[in-house]
Amino acid sequence: MKYRLTGTDSTYRFELASSGTLVCGRAVTSDVAIIDPTVSRHHADLVVGDGGVSVRDVGSSNGTFVNGVKISEAFVRPGDALTFGKVAFQLEAIAEAPPPVAAPAMPGGTIVRQVPRTPSGGLEDSGKLHAAMAAADPAEKDRQKLAILLEVSKGLTKVTDTDALLAKVADYVFQILEADRCAILVSEDQHMVQKVARDKRSATVAYQVPQSIVRTVVDEKVAVLSDNAGEDTRFGGQSILMQQVRSAICAPLVGGEDRVLGVLYVDNFSLAKRFGEGDLDFLIAFAGIVAIALENANFAERSRREALTRSNFERFFTPQLAARIANAGEAIRLGGEKRQVAVLFSDIRGFTALSETMNPDAMAKHLTEYFTEMVDCVFRHGGTLDKFIGDAVMAQWGAPIGEPDDADRAMRAALEMMEQLDVLNARWRAEGRPEFKIGIGINFGDAFAGNIGSERRLEYTVIGDTVNTASRLCSKAMGGEIIISDDCRRALARPPALEPLEPLVLKNKSQPVPAYRIRR
Repeated sequence: MKYRLTGTDSTYRFELASSGTLVCGRAVTSDVAIIDPTVSRHHADLVVGDGGVSVRDVGSSNGTFVNGVKISEAFVRPGDALTFGKVAFQLEAIAEAPPPVAAPAMPGGTIVRQVPRTPSGGLEDSGKLHAAMAAADPAEKDRQKLAILLEVSKGLTKVTDTDALLAKVADYVFQILEADRCAILVSEDQHMVQKVARDKRSATVAYQVPQSIVRTVVDEKVAVLSDNAGEDTRFGGQSILMQQVRSAICAPLVGGEDRVLGVLYVDNFSLAKRFGEGDLDFLIAFAGIVAIALENANFAERSRREALTRSNFERFFTPQLAARIANAGEAIRLGGEKRQVAVLFSDIRGFTALSETMNPDAMAKHLTEYFTEMVDCVFRHGGTLDKFIGDAVMAQWGAPIGEPDDADRAMRAALEMMEQLDVLNARWRAEGRPEFKIGIGINFGDAFAGNIGSERRLEYTVIGDTVNTASRLCSKAMGGEIIISDDCRRALARPPALEPLEPLVLKNKSQPVPAYRIRR
């Protein structure tokens, strides 16, 4: 029996594999990847068994629930509700499709010939292969070629590293054809770059594929065969004569949307080993398989890079924003630029005195719980965690991607931070642990956004007077207060109840700064 998790309030659907432990979490590399701030990076482990799925919470921040009951371990059956954080699913059983029914044998029916496999499941060595094909009749040669293409497709689809794929392609070429040299070119930045150049002894050789042949193949998207390249009037390049090319085949690697991904080229030096029409047809079919494998390898590499990029960005950006940055490529500049941002600072009041009364382990646990809730508030409102500064949190909205309501998002995040701190304090009070009080300052305006630091260490941040003013507004806020600048007030589309303050005298400001307190 197979099982599927179907989101009850979302579009998530996951079919659960029946082998091994499945990791469920917010990290995009998870087997069950749930991009939601209430889900921990590694939230739970799932194991498919007979009759259902075993679920084990691995210390998530917001818990795992089965039918509304929080669990550490449980066995979930079809129909049960399973919730990670605040994302709910239902476990469903999937009926396996019945095996296909074989058609009854008919008198005089076609007999399908079985192609014998080598013990390794791969191609035979080139010497035996060429000997077998030379000795075979034409029909047998065709069957041999089909068998080879089948094995080639199996071998290439297993390779997801581009360099390893190209090396394997060259290996197959010398097993398939009586060629002296093989070269593979790959399209990079609208140019064909030679990646492989080898001879039949598997030695790397220093030669360039004749450009006259490459241009014809790429521009016209055709495969070409020349059984006497030096005298072929289609190709006027001197490199053909200089490199003593006698017979050559070149085929384009055409991928999706009719794009030429590269070129596969083979040649030899002897007119006694001229390539024929059969070799051309064979190389065209082989190039089609190579193009699919190359697209798959490119896609796998892009996926790995994007997953790594998202993983790095998710330390600072909300998961949705991290995904947008990772997928946008050059469309989003992470270099230096001027951005209009909303900047929020929050700071714990009396932290130094409080830390002297607690042992380091208890204080570290206390701060971890506090920071987790504060960052989740920032992420829930689309903000970016800029950094932790001791016991302070710095967050911003607007870089590297801005929204029209960035100031409102920052204000709503500040209000929720105060609400979540009230919840934390109530729990800590019940546990006999000390409570925190925080002050928050918010400013809105232009700032420099970019990678700042040294050659050894860079971090993406925002700097400038807008940031400094937000920090100083925070320093003026008492415990439980949220103070915003007049610039921030004017940027709000839906301002809350505000209480005007006496203009504040801030460090390095020549004039007092108008400010407002948010009424909670």
